[in-house]
Amino acid sequence: MSNKVALITGSAFGIGKRTAKELAAKGNDIIINYRSSETEAHILADQLAQTYNVKTMALKADISNYNDCIRLVNKGLEHFNRIDILINNAGPYIHDRKTLIDYSYEEWNYLINGNLNAAFYLCKEIIPQMRKNKWGRIVNIGFDKAETAPGWACRSAFAAAKVGLVSLTRTLALEEFPYGITVNMVSPGDIRGEWKEQDILSTKRHESTTETFTKIETGEDISRVISFLTDDNSDLITGSVIPISGGQDVLSKSNHFYYGKF
Repeated sequence: MSNKVALITGSAFGIGKRTAKELAAKGNDIIINYRSSETEAHILADQLAQTYNVKTMALKADISNYNDCIRLVNKGLEHFNRIDILINNAGPYIHDRKTLIDYSYEEWNYLINGNLNAAFYLCKEIIPQMRKNKWGRIVNIGFDKAETAPGWACRSAFAAAKVGLVSLTRTLALEEFPYGITVNMVSPGDIRGEWKEQDILSTKRHESTTETFTKIETGEDISRVISFLTDDNSDLITGSVIPISGGQDVLSKSNHFYYGKF
């Protein structure tokens, strides 16, 4: 049987890149998706192909755009004739803190489209051939405590989209289980910058935490869980939302920052 094919959105950098390495190491062929980082995406695709002896390709698409999502899937299927694993990793995020009334209509639609509608677009195009093959793995990326529908000050659009994605994850899990397709969500905690691509055994991780009981979350912490959820033997894990936060209450810290201004 040929290798399984994984499409990972937003995978030229960060958690997506770390996940691409993890899945390639398991022998999966990889579709790297990027929006603007063309050079980095092609470099990564070449590295994965050479290091793990898998087939790769890099495809440009803005997943907040419906037409781009359709083209992304069509090109992937045209090249590999199948997509077995979908990792909805890319998720637009506006770093500036804004209350709801400060968002423009364009910003709101961009965040909702990229974090929620894109999952619908891609799943709608990919699931039919997963059903045909009677096997599929879909992993969505959330945020800590998304499954509780929490309030998140100054992150209304992102939070609303991801909370909606929780319900979509669980609904798809129910609908697609009879077809051998599992759908889960992984929810990172407070992971930033270079740590999104770091290894668990990183010297930096341990050097940074020698005087505290807190460990710094790394991309490998996330990607290893994603990798397990794509395994053949994870077929009874579906509809799950798995937090990877070291038990930290990330949202409370963020909301406290907002109220601390008053």
